[in-house]
Amino acid sequence: MADAPHLKQGVGLISVIALGLGLAVGVSIFSVIAPATALAGPAMLLAVALAAVPMFIIAVTYAFMGSALPTAGASYEWPRRFLSPATGFMIAWLRIAGSVGAMLILALVLTRYVSMLVPVPTKATMLGVFVLIFGLNLWGVAIAARVQTVLMAGLIVLFFVFAGWGAPSVQPDSFTPFMSEGWAGVLAATPVLIGLFFGIEAATEVGDEVRNSRRAIPIGVAASIVSAMILYLMVAAVALGVLGPQALAASETPVLDAAAVFMGDDLARPVIVLAAVLAIGKSLNALAMVFSRYLFAMARAGALPSPLARVHPRFQTPHIALAVAFGLCVLGLLAPMNLTALFLAVNVPTLLKYGATCLSATRIARHHPEIHAQAAFRPSRRFVAIWGWMGVVASFVVVLLGLTADWRPYVALTVWGLIGAAWYLVRGRFGVGPVSRSAS
Repeated sequence: MADAPHLKQGVGLISVIALGLGLAVGVSIFSVIAPATALAGPAMLLAVALAAVPMFIIAVTYAFMGSALPTAGASYEWPRRFLSPATGFMIAWLRIAGSVGAMLILALVLTRYVSMLVPVPTKATMLGVFVLIFGLNLWGVAIAARVQTVLMAGLIVLFFVFAGWGAPSVQPDSFTPFMSEGWAGVLAATPVLIGLFFGIEAATEVGDEVRNSRRAIPIGVAASIVSAMILYLMVAAVALGVLGPQALAASETPVLDAAAVFMGDDLARPVIVLAAVLAIGKSLNALAMVFSRYLFAMARAGALPSPLARVHPRFQTPHIALAVAFGLCVLGLLAPMNLTALFLAVNVPTLLKYGATCLSATRIARHHPEIHAQAAFRPSRRFVAIWGWMGVVASFVVVLLGLTADWRPYVALTVWGLIGAAWYLVRGRFGVGPVSRSAS
């Protein structure tokens, strides 16, 4: 791919960590701890740690893959090269729907939080958010990465203010009995909480643009998942200790309700709204980077029209891919805003992406010792294979669990997948289909 278009390297280690945290620490922390507490009681804290286990397994595999083969649109490129071009295409095609859904969710929730302070029109505000986010990403990855780091730093400061201010109001009785709902409650809460850690691997998707990527990516992925778990446990423990398990389980805005106890409602509302805006804003920024990069990677490989692989001569960003991603998000504004269906439409393609990447790692371990040898983070080939299969199993188990929540997004994704399969076959028939490049 020496003659293929390349992107400017403008992402350092701190930005790699901020990018992973930017997708992981988003809207979920402001809502998901309440239903998790309803299921597990105080042991919701244990469920948070358990929810990190499958993501830790997947993160280790991503750290290895990002160290061995850093590239733009990695979750498309890796399955394409080591499984099949068709598999890589279908994973990325389903993620188009998932990414649009994720952008809609984040923009909608951000708008709702802003509306707590100032009434704003929902769809027009969401459109303005998309214009701002994609505009930042057009100007250059370094600018977008710096914005990501600043937003992440501001959010961490607010989380520590919340925890430090709330700690004296924590009631020890709120944590007893800790296992009030038993292990059944803990296990039921774990799938609800796993979405807290989605996105910690985000830096692998912009591998072309990471400086010293073979070293920075594995360090950044590890730092992201550890930091995310610490932040979640800190915020959840204070909210639980201040409100108690029953009040927390019944709350629709748990972090805001907890802050109102020790800050007062007049101060808590703007502080928590600001924290939510920072969290969601940085998630939108990170997602726009990732979304456009795998569209760019698909076009560079021939799976999508070639103009999407063009790089802006001044900003050195994939400007056509960014414009298409923006256009898809704008079209998404015409869809009904059903959060449950949107969450599943996001989670299923994400989990399929994780499974395909983990399976790609097992293929490298078995058949490509030369690629394994070039990784800066290099567990043994046997370890990579075993860990990869564990990630495959974990991903597909969680996909199946989602069927119990709502089957309709699965049908919608199947229809979208059939459209993608038809596109793939038509382009191949006319001799302009996806380029098949083997790893060897």
